[in-house]
Amino acid sequence: MIELRNVNKYFYKDENKEIHALNNINLTVKNGEFTLFSGASGCGKSTLLNAIGALDSIDSGEILLDGENITKLSESERTALRLNKMGFVFQAYNLVPVLTVEENIGFIMRLRGFSDSEIKKRVLEVASLLEIKNKLHSLPSTLSGGQQQRVAVARAVAAKPKIILADEPTANLDSKNSQILMDMMQTLNEKEGVTILFASHDELVMQSVNRVIKLEDGVLI
Repeated sequence: MIELRNVNKYFYKDENKEIHALNNINLTVKNGEFTLFSGASGCGKSTLLNAIGALDSIDSGEILLDGENITKLSESERTALRLNKMGFVFQAYNLVPVLTVEENIGFIMRLRGFSDSEIKKRVLEVASLLEIKNKLHSLPSTLSGGQQQRVAVARAVAAKPKIILADEPTANLDSKNSQILMDMMQTLNEKEGVTILFASHDELVMQSVNRVIKLEDGVLI
């Protein structure tokens, strides 16, 4: 499903120093994987996730999604790719504060042009699966951190993307809520068949996934 060929990414600290954030990465991810990019802070795991998600450009190499080289796409094509094929879960939740839980979950579906009836049906489906059905008319500010992150996961999965990219999704959660979230994401992976890639250094995430890919100083080890 995803293939990286000799991917390199540099960050420039100043005129005289460059950081090799991704160093000649070669990697294949199959459809339906439940996989973690792990390593210490600064190892390149979030950069790798952002490159796969077409959020960051790379300096050399190729990233293929279903055989399509996404590194050759224009900015508008990358935006369309993210909207139509990907779902994102961030550690800061990134919910729209003035929208209800129901509106937040259906937000991507609405951007993609789903009908009101399709959105309502799907929102109820994922809200039930993630145990937030009783919060649909609430605003994000009234929810706990764990509930807000579940809303973010529901929004990511509602439009049935091919892949979900989750960057440190448990970072702001206690151990109990982290476990609940990982159990629910595992259920989504199994029931929906969606490929889920994590970037995290959380031991709990490491214990929950089916595959761990370790990075160190931009190198896949």
